[in-house]
Parts: sequence; C-alpha cells; structure tokens
Amino acid sequence: MNQSQALCAKLRGAFTALVTPFKENGDVDYEGFRKLIKFQLDEGINGLVPLGTTGETPTMDDDEEEKLIRIAVDEVKGRLPLIMGTGSNDTKHMVGYTKRAKDLGADAALVVTPYYNKPNDTGLIKHFEAAAAVGIPVVIYNIGSRTGRNIPIALMKRLAEIPGIIGVKEASGDINQMGDTIQEIALPRKAAGNPFVVLSGDDGLTLPLIALGGDGIISVISNLIPKKITALAKACLEGNFEEGRRLHYELLPFAKTAFIETNPIPIKAALNWAGLPAGPTRLPLGPLEAKNEPALRTVVEALGFKLK
Repeated sequence: MNQSQALCAKLRGAFTALVTPFKENGDVDYEGFRKLIKFQLDEGINGLVPLGTTGETPTMDDDEEEKLIRIAVDEVKGRLPLIMGTGSNDTKHMVGYTKRAKDLGADAALVVTPYYNKPNDTGLIKHFEAAAAVGIPVVIYNIGSRTGRNIPIALMKRLAEIPGIIGVKEASGDINQMGDTIQEIALPRKAAGNPFVVLSGDDGLTLPLIALGGDGIISVISNLIPKKITALAKACLEGNFEEGRRLHYELLPFAKTAFIETNPIPIKAALNWAGLPAGPTRLPLGPLEAKNEPALRTVVEALGFKLK
C-alpha cells in the first residue's frame, strides 16, 4: 500500500473545516486556535482541515498561515489526518503554499478551483498537475458558487487520472453530480485498489452522499458540534441509516441556518455565543446582521447549548 492509498483509508468520516479565531484588534488568536484543535480532538473528530474557506485565508498573510500550520501539526501529532488548504487563483502561489504544507508536515493539500480567473479545461488540468507534482496527496475542492467554475464529471475524470490526486471535496450542491463522481470515478477506482475519496462540502448532504457511496463530510458546523457530526458520518458509513436519518433531521436546521449569511460569519457567531474562541471575522466579511441572530440562536439552543 503506497502513501496515497494508506491516506485514503483514513479519509472517511467527519472532518472539520476549522475557523481561524481572531482577537478583537484583528490579530490571529493563536492560543484560541490551539484550544479549538484540542476541543476537536477531545470530541473525537476524524480529521481537520485548517486554512480553507472557513479559515478566512484570503485575509491572512504568509507568516500567520505558517504559524497556524505549525500549531496544527504540533497539536495533532499525527493522530488524525491533517488536510491543509493551499489553494490560490495563481498557480505559482498555490505551488508555494502546497510545498509549505508538505514541508511542515501536513498529510494532504486541499486545492480549490482557481477563483475569479475562471480557467479553461487546459489551464485547470495544468494547475492541478502542478499541485500534484509537489509530492503531497491532493484533494480537489470543487465549489463553483465561490469560484465561478464548476468541474463537470467529464473534466473531473481527467483530473482524477493525475497521479497524486486522491479525491475531491464536492461542494457543487448538486447531488446528481456527486453521485456521478462516485459511480464513474470512485467506485471503479476502489474496485481496482486505487481509491479516490469523495467528501461532501455541504453539511446538509452528508447522509445522501454517503448513501451513494461517498466517504464523509468536510463540515462547517462540526466546529461547534464535532461529536454529533462524527456520529452522523459513522452511522451512515456503517449502513445504520435509521440512526443516520435521526441525526440528519436533528442537525438539519443548524446545517441550513449556519449558511444564512456567508460562511464563516454564522458559525463564528455561534462559537462565540457558546464560549469557544472564534472572535470576529476579518473584512470584507462583517459581523452577523442583527436580523439573523434570533434564527441562529434558536437552532443552536435547540442543540442544548446555553448561549452567552
């Protein structure tokens, strides 16, 4: 079993797309970041994904990101997979971020489709070839709603053939596309002993994705409820869909309301109310609008939290 195959075997279950906590003065709260990781470990999460969209990386500088990577590696100590966000809309920068993640001890890199540029197929293939050439396993992040460029199944097949590309975080929001990816790429690869991991990027689609043969979830709401999301993924992966449905419907109101505004605005508000370090978002993301607070508080309180 090679490095990628060994890692794929571990990329099943619930993975938290970690927020980056900030202080009120705008500085990164590094001690708060350590606390969040320890909370996730104590609650039994299956893996962590720092420096992604939820981590507000477009607003952070290189020194801040490097320190966060070092803290994550130090706290996790190899106990679970650490997938580091290394995406950029500039291929040269992405390669540099991916090399940094590899050198500092991450297990895999999460590379988003280049945003704003809207690359054609040839450019996109070369972008991911450059990522894979770094020598760390790469998970593609497909989220057309943020990047302006969805990866359709025909192109995903071509990208999946690049050595070193081990899977996809599928946040297209299209369960049919997710199913096609599983049926036409992941299942044949699994049968051939060369796995391709498919993880949901939408909290509300965890159950249907796993039911179709997917591997789990890179979750936003697990920042607050890692134990619940881990239990949901575990039940579904074990084929216990009665329990999976119970948890799905219990958590669905939060999964919906956590995106009442742009992520990570709502989840950071919920974490702050629950007494976990999150702090404010950085501009251009503003604080949660007052009109949305009651709905978010209601669904979080329904999960048993006593909020500040």
